[in-house]
Amino acid sequence: MADKITLTTKDRWAVCWRSTFLQGSWNYERMQNGGWTYSLIPALKKLYTTKEDRAAALKRHMEFFNTHPYLASPVIGVTLALEEERANGAPIDDVTIQGVKVGMMGPLAGVGDPVFWFTVRPILGALGASLAMAGNIMGPIIFFVAWNVIRIAFMWYTQEFGYKAGSKIADDMSGTLLQDVTKGASILGMFILGSLVNRWVSVKFTPTVSTVDLSKGAYIDWDKLPSGAEGIHKALSQQAQGLSLESQKVTTLQANLDQLIPGLAGLLVTLLCMWLLKKKVSPIVIILGLFVVGILAHVAGIM
Repeated sequence: MADKITLTTKDRWAVCWRSTFLQGSWNYERMQNGGWTYSLIPALKKLYTTKEDRAAALKRHMEFFNTHPYLASPVIGVTLALEEERANGAPIDDVTIQGVKVGMMGPLAGVGDPVFWFTVRPILGALGASLAMAGNIMGPIIFFVAWNVIRIAFMWYTQEFGYKAGSKIADDMSGTLLQDVTKGASILGMFILGSLVNRWVSVKFTPTVSTVDLSKGAYIDWDKLPSGAEGIHKALSQQAQGLSLESQKVTTLQANLDQLIPGLAGLLVTLLCMWLLKKKVSPIVIILGLFVVGILAHVAGIM
């Protein structure tokens, strides 16, 4: 009896690294099949020694495949386990392997978007952008390093989970696990995005509501301040005591809105954009519309 062929950690790492390029040859006919097959080549070379067996393995994996590029990892792990069993004589045919792939890729595709695109990336992007806007070079560095560490770690450990679970993973995915994960990730993503609205969506109305002349002693009298550093020091001291910098108190529409609900205008604009997207309005049209409205409102002195 021939020795059992086993994929080593090095072999599985080679597959994991290649899966980074899963969408490198994406096409409209079979989508990720080229990148999928490319990822499996190190394992297939180890498991099958003859030219005919390797060609047959490559051919069966060139079938249609499409899922979230990171959530393909557990499918890869299960496929590696099935191919390993087949190479060691188990009665596993092409239909079984393709069936497991198709059965897993659909549900997993719905998990990747809310977890990665709508949760992890916005959080890391907001952190990196905040540091970058403050002039800190660590902003883009933290985003790049953290994103790739999370991505690679997730891909490796989920691939290992799929490899160790083998064909039994299909049973684990048959319940409500994926639905619960998707729902929770979506809620978390919407919460994070909602908290960022007030920070990233800025709408300011410039019309003046009222102008009130302040009484003597309520504002800094700049003409009576001494010159030089002494005058600056005295002005800062008076400002710290609550004196106004101007002799008039100007109240704008934006100040009244901020007293009512801070960030209300930005929230309304965000909700409007979401409603338009729900109505199938093109994002390009929405962006151009915001540009036009903003420019016209600024010219008219409204914003």
